[in-house]
Amino acid sequence: MSDMVRKANAFEILNHWVMAISFFILTITGFAFLFKLEQMNAVFGSFHQMRTIHNWTGVVFSASLFFSLFSYLIEALIFTGEDAVWLIKAGGYFSKKMKLPAQGRLNAGQKGYYLLLLLTGGAIAASGFVIWLMPGVKKWILISHLAHNISFDLLMLAVPSHIYLATLANPGTFRIMVYGTVPLEWARKRHARWVQKMGF
Repeated sequence: MSDMVRKANAFEILNHWVMAISFFILTITGFAFLFKLEQMNAVFGSFHQMRTIHNWTGVVFSASLFFSLFSYLIEALIFTGEDAVWLIKAGGYFSKKMKLPAQGRLNAGQKGYYLLLLLTGGAIAASGFVIWLMPGVKKWILISHLAHNISFDLLMLAVPSHIYLATLANPGTFRIMVYGTVPLEWARKRHARWVQKMGF
């Protein structure tokens, strides 16, 4: 077996799955009570129960988003000329022969996705708490519903792309969120600057 290099620690793996699972629960329950999908009552018991699950799952999602700051924020905020070239070349997804600049632990696409997740997820969390805890303040409720829905729509475009890019488009990436490790040669090809910094 080829040499392996650790790209995610146990906490990052756990937090990723907590965020992913809570996001999908929020999506299902949100759609169900928003559009009054009676079929979902058999799963959750009632629309009231669904809303309760949605609200408290939102707390879990918000906590997970907060903890992600310690893993990715600093690196995601550092954009270099190499990142700009990577984006211009669309990460080489349209041509396998394209030569890409060396990337750090996060490539430019991952940095952009994380910042989008942070902004939209933060807006969803903040507006969700207002809708839940300040139901009598009509002005803030209307603004919060708008922010909640727009941010969710953006995430619904971004998340499927993220899943595709982390699985079918980049074989070997998914194992990071299972084992936390990748083959050294795989890492050298996709994150050469990070591998060099690690001394491999």
